[in-house]
Amino acid sequence: MVAATHSLQPDRRKFLAGAGIAAAGLAIPLASSASRWTAPRPLPRVAAAPVSAAPDLDMPRLFPRALAALDAHGGRIAHRDRIGVVDFAQASREPRFHLVDLASGDVSSHLVAHGSGSDPERSGWLHRFSNQPDSNASSRGAFLTSAEYVGKHGRSRRLIGLDPDNDMAEPRAIVIYAADYVSETMAAAQGLIGRSQGCFAFTAAALGDVMDRLGPGRLIFAWK
Repeated sequence: MVAATHSLQPDRRKFLAGAGIAAAGLAIPLASSASRWTAPRPLPRVAAAPVSAAPDLDMPRLFPRALAALDAHGGRIAHRDRIGVVDFAQASREPRFHLVDLASGDVSSHLVAHGSGSDPERSGWLHRFSNQPDSNASSRGAFLTSAEYVGKHGRSRRLIGLDPDNDMAEPRAIVIYAADYVSETMAAAQGLIGRSQGCFAFTAAALGDVMDRLGPGRLIFAWK
């Protein structure tokens, strides 16, 4: 399946935060032949609050956090043209791996599995993250794409964890590959897809797009 590219024209709203000024009570002295009226001192001007930009509805929900991670780990990430954003708050039946082209703004989205340790009841929802060996769970945080290789799952790509929550990614062999338990047919028929041992497993049709566009030296950010 070729992933659809989003080119929506969302209803963009801008919220303006204005600063209100409350009138102060001014006491005017009683009229008399000895008193003079004095003009009240002007109230100080209050600067208007900055305009809040509306969220970019073309982008994945976690896009701002992914950009923050890209900046935080900029010294480790050689290529900043494309990133992967994984929204594990979505069900496994949803295309929740979002491949973002930062130059054009194009987004393509794919099915991706989470670990069985993150969803022991096989509900289709990720319930917890873990960085522990043998947990079979998905980890959260920023990952650096590394070398491609051919292993027991065929074409695969190694990942390096850049955060304390995922720095065991290499020892745990958390990688990218394609699996037959990830398919559009299964997602439609069962309302969920299969689970990995913590790896990012894709459909066979999507693997080429993910592998080629997220070559070595790029960011994948996973969160919930």
